[in-house]
Amino acid sequence: MKDYFVLMADIVDSRRSDQNKLMSNFKTVVSETNYENNELMLSPMTITLGDEFQGIVNDAKAAVKLIFSIEEKIIHLNAGFKLRFVLVEGKIDTPINKIIAYEMLGDGLTQAREALAVHKNSNIRYYFDLRNKTKSEALVNSMFLYQSIVDDWKISKDYDLITKFIKLRDYKVVAEQLGKTRSQIWKREKSLKIEEYFSAKSLINYISELP
Repeated sequence: MKDYFVLMADIVDSRRSDQNKLMSNFKTVVSETNYENNELMLSPMTITLGDEFQGIVNDAKAAVKLIFSIEEKIIHLNAGFKLRFVLVEGKIDTPINKIIAYEMLGDGLTQAREALAVHKNSNIRYYFDLRNKTKSEALVNSMFLYQSIVDDWKISKDYDLITKFIKLRDYKVVAEQLGKTRSQIWKREKSLKIEEYFSAKSLINYISELP
């Protein structure tokens, strides 16, 4: 049987949040991600156990693009939660359901779910288990650096500013959009480590494209 790339995620500490608001925001993030990134998936992101989703993606490169897209959407919407992701390359024995990620069986799905369970008590939010173990390790390590940046952000306070930086990049343009001085926004760019954020993303995208 062919190997596929299984992407799963669950909400970190979901029981500590307002459940109705949390589920509404979670559904919005998943729905918009599917609509905007359909070309990256063989089977769409599908909510399974309330605070988890799963899908089948084209490859590791597509998975990384989806992870970044989801993370930035959570910030933009000030959705109020973080996700823990696992990507597993493994076998799926049944036909791929292109409409919804249900009714599929195989070691790849089993291993992804087990990996998600194992990492529930870990500080690592991004785990990769690919056939190329060197690539897996490089992705885990580089995503940990990425996580060290984004998990320091105070999203509820700075989500609009961070979204502007992600979209516009240039602090001078961000300052103009927000009606702030260039000096103010330059200082925030440094304190939020925006340049390091883009460098980390570039590195991770590069690693994801390696064979």
